[in-house]
Amino acid sequence: MPKVFVTDTTLRDGSHSVGHKFDLDDIKEICKGLDEAKVDIIEVGHGDGLTGSTCNYGFSKYDDFEMLEAASSVIKNSKLATLLLPGIGTVEDLKKAKECGVEVVRIATHVTEADISQQHITEAKKMGFFVVGFLMMAHRANVDKVLEEAKKMESYGADVVYATDSAGAMLPNDVRNKIGTLVKELKIPIGFHSHDNLGLAIGNSIAAIEAGATYLDGSLGGLGAGAGNTPTEMLVAVLNRLKIEHNVDMFKTMDVSSKKLIPIVKKYGVNLNNLEDSMMLGYSGVYSSFMLHAKRAAARFNVDYRDIILELGRREAVGGQEDWIVEIAEQLENK
Repeated sequence: MPKVFVTDTTLRDGSHSVGHKFDLDDIKEICKGLDEAKVDIIEVGHGDGLTGSTCNYGFSKYDDFEMLEAASSVIKNSKLATLLLPGIGTVEDLKKAKECGVEVVRIATHVTEADISQQHITEAKKMGFFVVGFLMMAHRANVDKVLEEAKKMESYGADVVYATDSAGAMLPNDVRNKIGTLVKELKIPIGFHSHDNLGLAIGNSIAAIEAGATYLDGSLGGLGAGAGNTPTEMLVAVLNRLKIEHNVDMFKTMDVSSKKLIPIVKKYGVNLNNLEDSMMLGYSGVYSSFMLHAKRAAARFNVDYRDIILELGRREAVGGQEDWIVEIAEQLENK
């Protein structure tokens, strides 16, 4: 399968979950962690895109350009992205975003209204942006209509076109059909953005990959509008298990989620589940009773419990072989 590129939307789609109240230090902390994890694209801004901070959509703590400048100040490897909805954001806003260090702009329209993106895509290309056409609520149109609208965005100059499951309503077969058709009929890469309303965000992302999508979205811990998004750290784990080439470090995405994002959102009254333990068990194929013993051994020998779990998985450990845990921890300490 071709290489997959990951966009993290924690600081844009996830902004909905905290009432658009991320402060500048929050943004820097999360961006630094995502950058160190080598996430390809980091999306930052109001949940409803550039200049979405209004009475209609909710006011953010800072304007988009302050947030983008904060993000840009700590990003060294990843590309900084922002979202724009025609009718809310303008071409002038794109110019300001460019000055803030944004390299990727995602132009979002309803799935049947790609024509309103023409000016913004065309002008964004002239400014040197990498431009993503973002067709929202893709479940609301049949495959022929999705293709028709995607072709418009391609003709305007988009570098990638996304089919976006904004309501988390699509089933895996819907995803395969729509993504597969776009991959077959368009000459540019295709992306997929999923929400987890039916518990299918990861499953639908896999279906999109199988259909040929090479750009996928996630957010740390699944933080996002409604039921949330595909968890970035889980997406990376699945890509690893599928042996699909990508750039992102799994452990580092887990760390920025559990050690940085969870404490940050807690101060805004959001209790985000820590996915790390359950992910490691599923990723390694290790039974849950090993977890407590692995953590105790990790603390005793000052090693990462995740490396113990990985080795237990490699050894295909089963109940009754807990004695391996201390042995593995000691070996890791002596490396």
